[in-house]
Amino acid sequence: MILCITPNPAIDRTLLLPDLVLGEVHRAQKVIVAAGGKGLNVARTIHKLGGELLCMGFVGGHHGRLLAELAKNEDLNSSWTWINTETRICTILVTQTGDATVINEPGMPISTSDWERLQEDVRKHISSVSLACISGSIPPNSSAEDLLGLLRVLIDARKQVWVDTSGSILKSLITYPNICLKVNGYEIGEILGFEIKDVESASRAMNMLRERGLTTCLITLGSVGALLAAKEGTWYAQGPRVPVVSTVGSGDAFLGGLVRALDNGEKWPDALGDAVAAGTANTLSAGGGQFMLQEFKELRKQVQIQAW
Repeated sequence: MILCITPNPAIDRTLLLPDLVLGEVHRAQKVIVAAGGKGLNVARTIHKLGGELLCMGFVGGHHGRLLAELAKNEDLNSSWTWINTETRICTILVTQTGDATVINEPGMPISTSDWERLQEDVRKHISSVSLACISGSIPPNSSAEDLLGLLRVLIDARKQVWVDTSGSILKSLITYPNICLKVNGYEIGEILGFEIKDVESASRAMNMLRERGLTTCLITLGSVGALLAAKEGTWYAQGPRVPVVSTVGSGDAFLGGLVRALDNGEKWPDALGDAVAAGTANTLSAGGGQFMLQEFKELRKQVQIQAW
């Protein structure tokens, strides 16, 4: 079973618009309301691909009850840590050109004692977990040390742990050698101090991360592809060009495809191929993990993988 932890989940409201002009009145063509946050998108992808999962994280208030209900309606197995503040709402505006404007509320203030309760909740399920993902931002009032406490619970239990985050928290984690890191080129470029937009610059970043002690790292580069480094080797993969509806959640679908394949016993190159296919399939519709399984299967045949 794959554990998908979202420390800062949200109700995602995706509005499909013909166009977007600041200061004007718009009428949405379609509205999608879903349990959101990066870890929920990862979980949705795992479920779509036939994997077993458990969603965890902080939820609270009326919005938290709605999020739990929405996740249940999608058959996303969940065990939430309940708090006394209100779960946030995030608004995603998607136009016909595929451009997406994301408005993220900051989230609920979380105390160290709340993090300790999440750790205890994770321990209750840890014997059934094969590997884990921790995805997205952390809530206000939280620190890198709070997140590291959760990481230690998983790593001490000898679980493979994938982390997908950004900003100051990412900067705190890249010297933590026991994690598997999934980032996009922009996120890791901000930390390392140079632009990463192709496989050559991603390879340079990989070398720098290895020097800091990370042995397993994955850098996504959008339509350019992705580079994966592990102890066993380094691989580059690229998917086919497709007509993009929205890129929102595609990095999460990518991670979901990867960990589901690893959980299924696939080798690194094949898992990377599944990840690229899932991330590409996700761009064909609005919403994270909302792609069709047949789309994934067709795209998987077209993914090109090579040792780097």
